[in-house]
Amino acid sequence: MATYQKRGYKKTVEVEDAEVIVDNEGNSEHSTTAEVFNTLDETANKSEKWIETNSKPLFIGLIAIVVLIFGYMGYTQFVQAPKEKEAANALVFAKQEFKKASDSEDTSLFNVALEGAEGKYGLLDIASNYGGTDAGNLAKYYAGISYMQLKDYTKAIDFLKEVSTKDPVLNTVITGSLGDAYLANGDSNEALNYYSDAAQNTENKAVAPVYLMKAGKLALSLKDYSKAEKNFEKIQKEYPTSTEAKDIEKYLNQAKYAN
Repeated sequence: MATYQKRGYKKTVEVEDAEVIVDNEGNSEHSTTAEVFNTLDETANKSEKWIETNSKPLFIGLIAIVVLIFGYMGYTQFVQAPKEKEAANALVFAKQEFKKASDSEDTSLFNVALEGAEGKYGLLDIASNYGGTDAGNLAKYYAGISYMQLKDYTKAIDFLKEVSTKDPVLNTVITGSLGDAYLANGDSNEALNYYSDAAQNTENKAVAPVYLMKAGKLALSLKDYSKAEKNFEKIQKEYPTSTEAKDIEKYLNQAKYAN
């Protein structure tokens, strides 16, 4: 009796680790399984050799990272934190004197806040010795405002520009204060730029309308009626319950008719 093989039939024969597929014509095909394992072995060998070759640089790099991490933690805990506390304590006296001067009509009292007294640091000392701390930045701000009260607007601008803070509201106030300083120093255009920046960079309901109004009024005086109108309209639409919105219709009409 004749025996027939079905066309396309393949039988599998295992040869060592490789799997061989034999078809009805006696041809064989190696499975890709062995090839995959061989490739993985080669890759693993290359990786091991690379690690062996570069083990020293890798170890040094790892040590460097660890040193940096622990160094930063040590600096923060043993250097920065005590300095922040020391600066905050030093600021107490200067801040008290600044408040006294602010509550008084005698602007010369701001000199005490700036220079210090009774062996206590003033704002200038704190800004110089603790400039990178939170208290040091506050000292720079208070110093800038003090110089504005003393009508030394150039120094006021210099100190206010040095203040660095992540507090969005304080940052807005500093920007607006720079506008005040430039305006008092006779540079209305630069003042308008700072007022506009202060107004646009915050949505704080207590602060934003203040600088929108300052920007609007200054733009009106500079005959930039379009800009004035935009500032007044923003107060009317976005801050209708603010103090600045009380007479906003009057200013808005002035800008519209002049435009």
